[in-house]
Amino acid sequence: MSRNWAATGTAVEEVPLEREVLGWLEFGDASRQLAHSIAESTFVPEIVVAIARGGLLLAGSVAYALGVKSCGSINVEFYTGVDERLAKPEILPPLLDGASLAGKRVLLVDDVSDSGHTLSLAVELLRNLGADVRSVTLYSKPRTILAPDFCWRSTDRWIVFPWSALPPVTEGH
Repeated sequence: MSRNWAATGTAVEEVPLEREVLGWLEFGDASRQLAHSIAESTFVPEIVVAIARGGLLLAGSVAYALGVKSCGSINVEFYTGVDERLAKPEILPPLLDGASLAGKRVLLVDDVSDSGHTLSLAVELLRNLGADVRSVTLYSKPRTILAPDFCWRSTDRWIVFPWSALPPVTEGH
């Protein structure tokens, strides 16, 4: 069991790390609920852009549910492990074709707005390219600096997603 350390008064004790676990079936329901929320709003996306890697599956699911065929992705690195991150998020290659986004309604998709720094960087990048941007995430954390326009659930727990719950596949394993 994963553990972390919590200060309680003057003592420090080991406590279980609280986790939010999302299963594949629940993911399917959540993505459809988000698509309904987006469809019922006044925003009709022309392009769906995923923040890779976490937003890729949700972006595809929402794009299919909304009937949007134009999709892309932005590669952003920030988290390197459980509660381990770089000083600030970094955009990695390959880069998105920014010229094709000018004047377009873009739905930006990620799995979670934790600190909000990744989402904020991507929203700013897309707006600077001239896009009309709305954001959607499965989860949002109370401490985020940027709440997404559409969100399925809020939690302060570490989230275990079905696509990253198991270690990478290697030869012989």
